[in-house]
Amino acid sequence: MVTQRINSWFLYSCLFLLMACGRSDKEMAAEKINRAKELLAQLDTVGALANLDSVSILFPKAKEEITRSEALIRSIYLDQLSLLQSKLEETKLRITFLEKNFVKSKEKYDKYTQYIHKRQVFKNSWDRCFLQVHLDERGEIYLSSNYYGDYWLKHSSIRVYDGDLSAKTEVVSPDSPDNRQNDFMEGKWEMVSYRGDKSNEVIDLISKNVKRKLKVVFLGKKNYYIVMENFDKNAVREAKILSESLKIVQTLQEEIRLLESKINKLSH
Repeated sequence: MVTQRINSWFLYSCLFLLMACGRSDKEMAAEKINRAKELLAQLDTVGALANLDSVSILFPKAKEEITRSEALIRSIYLDQLSLLQSKLEETKLRITFLEKNFVKSKEKYDKYTQYIHKRQVFKNSWDRCFLQVHLDERGEIYLSSNYYGDYWLKHSSIRVYDGDLSAKTEVVSPDSPDNRQNDFMEGKWEMVSYRGDKSNEVIDLISKNVKRKLKVVFLGKKNYYIVMENFDKNAVREAKILSESLKIVQTLQEEIRLLESKINKLSH
């Protein structure tokens, strides 16, 4: 957006100066302001700001027009700020609604608060084979494949599919700390975590196809097949929506901080 504004300013300035011979700074500055108002009426905020920004640079002696241009810039920023704040409040309300399906947790070694879907808490899931969705307060999301059975799979990736649909995680090396295997109770327990971007394609596929009968194959020395439970598919979909909303909040908050800084500078 900054580059676009610079390019727009340069283009408008060149054209304006070519036609400006013989006119006073005051007249040319006023024309810039009028052009900015026309562009605002056309919803071209970038072009309007480019014209207004150029007034103080091109016509430093036109003090009254500089004051007018800065007032108009401030008005534009305040309108943008109001819009961003409304979007922020809407997004926070959506997050509050979505959070009802999650348990928040921050253990001793957790850097960020974790969101655990209520249908996937440990007491309901320790002895079953399923895909678990992991989400933290930053909006970072990934899957883990959890196996509990009578024999070792030694699995390092999974594939989710149904008919023409298919998506696969990246492989997690057996010697990675994200590939865990233990004897648990009377069975064998394996958990492989696909952090970062390793499970993005699978998350997208599940989120968009919760009504399909999605199957999962645990890929290892031995393969193991399950059909995803509806509540596990919905957990992934809801976590993805919450993840996107949490990231939107961060983006909006940063944009609001930048706008407030610009407004403060205009006020001094």
